[in-house]
Amino acid sequence: MTNRLNGKEKASILLIYTGGTIGMKQDPSDMTLKPFDFSQILDEAPELSKFAYKIDTYTFSPIIDSSDVEPGLWQELAQLIADRYDRYDGFVILHGTDTMAYSASVLSFMLEDLSKPVIFTGSQLPIGVPRTDGKENLISSVEIAAAKDSDGKAIVPEVCIYFDNVLMRGNRASKVNSDNFHAFRSENLQPLAIAGISIRYNRAIIRRPPCTERPLKVHTSLDTRVSILKMHPGITPHVVRNILCGDQTRAVIIETYGSGNATCKEWFISIVREASGSGKILLNVTQCLGGCVNMDIYANGKTLKDSGVINSHDITTEGALAKLFFLMGQSSDNNWVKSMLEEDLRGEISK
Repeated sequence: MTNRLNGKEKASILLIYTGGTIGMKQDPSDMTLKPFDFSQILDEAPELSKFAYKIDTYTFSPIIDSSDVEPGLWQELAQLIADRYDRYDGFVILHGTDTMAYSASVLSFMLEDLSKPVIFTGSQLPIGVPRTDGKENLISSVEIAAAKDSDGKAIVPEVCIYFDNVLMRGNRASKVNSDNFHAFRSENLQPLAIAGISIRYNRAIIRRPPCTERPLKVHTSLDTRVSILKMHPGITPHVVRNILCGDQTRAVIIETYGSGNATCKEWFISIVREASGSGKILLNVTQCLGGCVNMDIYANGKTLKDSGVINSHDITTEGALAKLFFLMGQSSDNNWVKSMLEEDLRGEISK
């Protein structure tokens, strides 16, 4: 399905539009923002034609506000990529920014032995307005998705987020600003690439599949029985018990202070031990954007560790949620899930 240009194969890219600000245009009749037909994307970004790539489009119907994203979308996205995997050199997913980091994190676990780029991008302003950031995000994402090394292999065979000239590992990024073009940051991992006059790839940290000959393996089974408990001064025993010991909760992410600390009041530790003793998976994730959990530094952190709470290292909350969804979908054995949480599976933690 690839075309040839000057004796070389043209790159084939599938552009997938799920929804989000980037795909909106102002209706001149009533001045409201409405989605446009993405099959006409070259009308909005004619610069793409200068690449001479083969670019196909796929639009979800109905399109989805990213605040409404649910596991069904991730399963559909993963299957869509799997079904078309042999036909394209890379995939660009246009997605609303609010939950982009969650979707990129989950897809990174669902797509095992990935050897082609899957780049999430979007915009803070619609692509049809004069000052849009959408054009540059889209054009550079397509170029990165098509980029190959001298051996003809993808330069970035990862699930990534590209935004405001920076390419980030998808499961390391978080949205940090709602009204700035620099909307995403990856505090605990350097950029995989920075786009300036040229695109400079940080090849030393880009992950590659152990064997490029292995076929893509797609995991669509997800168990989403995860809650998040964010520690704060004044938190009550009633709230903590409802979250940690809930009947329908299999795992809880405890967002702690600093390097993994929480109150050590007797009532709190008693509930933590009760939840852990009942088999719940308790994962310690720092509230800080940067840095990591180390429960051996302070006495309060050590008490959590001794009570059965697991170290998440430097994972993001989005990455932790995705990792739990994925691992719990693979097995009903909580002890196995616990053993895998401290393993680096997709570059989501530094070890």
